[in-house]
Amino acid sequence: MIDGTNVRTDGAWARVKRWAGTSPVDIVPLDDRHARRTLVGETFIVLGVSLGLSAISSVLQWLDVITRHVQVSTVTTVINSSATPDRPWLDLSYQLYDVIYKIVPVLLVLFLLAQVRPSARSPFATMGLDCHRPGFDLGWAFALAAIIGIPGLGVYELALHLGINTQVSPANLANNWWTIPVYILFAFANGALEEIVMIGYVVTRWLQAGARWWVAVLGSALIRGTYHLYQGWGGFIGNAAMGAILGFFFYKTKRVWPLVIAHTILDVVSFVGYALLKNHLGWLQ
Repeated sequence: MIDGTNVRTDGAWARVKRWAGTSPVDIVPLDDRHARRTLVGETFIVLGVSLGLSAISSVLQWLDVITRHVQVSTVTTVINSSATPDRPWLDLSYQLYDVIYKIVPVLLVLFLLAQVRPSARSPFATMGLDCHRPGFDLGWAFALAAIIGIPGLGVYELALHLGINTQVSPANLANNWWTIPVYILFAFANGALEEIVMIGYVVTRWLQAGARWWVAVLGSALIRGTYHLYQGWGGFIGNAAMGAILGFFFYKTKRVWPLVIAHTILDVVSFVGYALLKNHLGWLQ
């Protein structure tokens, strides 16, 4: 006989909020207030020598574009360019230097996470950078790449149509035997830098410092959007939305590998696909 005392009376929205606010592997906040403030300061220092500095540079680049008094959509933003196209060996050296430059902050945050953590778990296990769930990581990586990549193209085209985004030219290395492998290295380095530092490290540290999960996720997403502002408001909005989706996924799963792989897939498609097709498709700027 049902007496009604155990009947769930909360609505669907309440259940969604309860599900969103719980994580299967909680990152436990530190008890000491001074230690919490130290962690927050640590994150701003790390960002100040990596993606936070890129955010400042991006804002300045965007100010440069909008103060030229030209139509924004007619401006081309060129990335991944050759440094010395007439000397391939030196150009390759510059490109490999750029890859290493992006990987060093990743090594830094892994080192820092190993110094201050609330349990004996390694930083790789803390952020899900181990290899214990390869099927889960790969499956979700491709799913996230599709979820983000397809709408992302629509956001970019809409922003161009509205005149609030620049034309982005993502692959401009000179043609050499190493060009495609370097684009793939760029894609992985970008994925590792942005997802491990911006989500795996920053979100983890802010949760350890006692921040609410949505503050950590949205704060990280807004910084991500800001360091893509050099592309225009479309780049800001699209990448901030990407950061929010990936940050929430990380909060729910504590797995950063799917994010790194998904980001790598998206960039490989952008860089390699653009390089192979730009001379064959007239509409591809």
